[in-house]
Amino acid sequence: MTHIRWCTRQLLNIQCTHVAWPTLSHTLVSAIATTISTLDRISTTAGGVSYDNDQVTVPIVSCSANADFIRRVCDKTLAKRTANRNRACKEIVSYDLSEIIRSKKKVHDATDKNKSICQRLEAMSTTTTSGQKTTKVKSMKSARVVIIGAGAAGIAAATKLLQSGFENVLLLEAENRYGGRVHTIPFADNVVDLGAQWCHGEKGNVIFETVRNLDMLQPTGDIYDDYKCVRSNKEVLSETVANTLKSVAFNLIPERQEGLKGYEGSLGTYLTEAFWRDLQQSPEIDKTVAREFFENYKKFESSIEASDHLFEVSGQGHLEYWVCEGDLLLNWKDKGFRSFLRLLMQAKKDETATDDMGLLNKRIQFNARVQNIEWRTKSADVRIRLWNGELIEADHVICTVSLGVLKENHKEMFTPALPLAKCRAIDGLKLGTVDKFFLEFTEPFAPVDWSGFCFLWRDDDLAELRNSEYFWLESVFGFYRVSCQPRILQGWIIGPHARHMETLPEAEVLKALLWLFKKFFALEVPSPLRFLRTRWYTNPNFRGSYTFRSVYADELRAGGWDLAAPLTADSDGKPLLQFAGEATHTHFYSTVHGAVESGWREAQRLITYYLGRTSQL
Repeated sequence: MTHIRWCTRQLLNIQCTHVAWPTLSHTLVSAIATTISTLDRISTTAGGVSYDNDQVTVPIVSCSANADFIRRVCDKTLAKRTANRNRACKEIVSYDLSEIIRSKKKVHDATDKNKSICQRLEAMSTTTTSGQKTTKVKSMKSARVVIIGAGAAGIAAATKLLQSGFENVLLLEAENRYGGRVHTIPFADNVVDLGAQWCHGEKGNVIFETVRNLDMLQPTGDIYDDYKCVRSNKEVLSETVANTLKSVAFNLIPERQEGLKGYEGSLGTYLTEAFWRDLQQSPEIDKTVAREFFENYKKFESSIEASDHLFEVSGQGHLEYWVCEGDLLLNWKDKGFRSFLRLLMQAKKDETATDDMGLLNKRIQFNARVQNIEWRTKSADVRIRLWNGELIEADHVICTVSLGVLKENHKEMFTPALPLAKCRAIDGLKLGTVDKFFLEFTEPFAPVDWSGFCFLWRDDDLAELRNSEYFWLESVFGFYRVSCQPRILQGWIIGPHARHMETLPEAEVLKALLWLFKKFFALEVPSPLRFLRTRWYTNPNFRGSYTFRSVYADELRAGGWDLAAPLTADSDGKPLLQFAGEATHTHFYSTVHGAVESGWREAQRLITYYLGRTSQL
């Protein structure tokens, strides 16, 4: 038998000796059974009432159910467990039914099946474990959810919650715009994406699946396959040589899926061994040129990983990233990645209504940088303190800040400190720097049949460069055309040199890039009409571009799954502090579709939590 002790003494404010307990207990059982619908399955009778030897003024209702069933039936937030979870035993659960007892309505009114579960939750109050404070049981409608960050993960979480019945949702955004590392701005003939730029793949990609019938995407084509290879002496590699080298490098992509299984080294070590091994099949290729090409290729691969170099990328961890089948470089035509976020928000399609945020109108507080999150308090509230001194209280917080922000601030940002496993994940995972350059010309620069070009440095020229003020140009690996923007060239830079570039004045950066063009091209280089460069690392609200699995993370046995684990209340498993964002995704880290999935994941965690509570009513 399993027993439930119902706290009636404090509700009725009368002495035990003044009550006909069997009759009263039967009435209480009826009220409870009609209020908590699943208790209808428990057989109860007045004759089944017994008494607690320790508290003779409190009746005990006996029912034939094991402890696991009672645990599913009774709200965990209201439970004081004294039982072994895995066996039938005595379970003590306290409910304060004062709202029901005080009601002028008759008990049988509570049997109205049309009354929603959420309404029944709101009609009931509970006594906290301290017994000193009576608090309202929260429902989806009343729960206060604060989301830190209005990027892809934050927007995905917020919109899913709102569409599922949550009403009290607030996003705190440190920037003066929404989008996070999705940042689309007007430039040249339409727009450019300073951050995320492509939808990577089709099958299994939630972004593609969301927009597949909306005519929002188009293939980028062979821009990143058919580029020219130019040496620092202005020599352009022949198509034959360039294609042979590209073939060797590109064939490593499917090959690595098998070769990296059980491989304990870095991705850089694996690719180096494999490239030179496979190149032996093409003895006609000059090894000096091949080495120059491979050095450039490693920078290109590092930009995909967002690593400073490939030797810090985990070989086995690299396999944890799942490639979605289909076109990996689908662009957003002339609208940019922002158009997808606006779709999530259900914002107006009118391009002039850029201020409209649809579901999130008046729900995003901009320029709201978080200083501290106190996630375990005596009141069970989560307290968020902003740098401007404002204090916000919530029932749940979903933190979507970048891994770079967590690395820099987590020790001061969270009270109490985060668990060790989460700290190890923050330490072991890496967030590298990948920056872009955009140059707008009066007319297309370089031969119009070039989709792009990469820079191959000869040894002598590279040594000279490293001793000059332009040393950081070594990590600028190429420039490429931009879809729907024929007059623009887009360049890429990675790693420590990118972080240094961010500290330089914009005019100095442009001057260096024009020098680079003159170094590699014999033709005259025109001055651009406009120039843009990104600065993802120096921005304190990002501190980098995107995440990769490092060799150090393998040593720590840490991963995105540790970041994704919620921090919950000890008493009932209530999610207090949750984490979302691309870094928290085990398989789609570094991508927007990974960020979106993580936001939906954490929203669903809250939805499931409240549905689980209401299913017990």
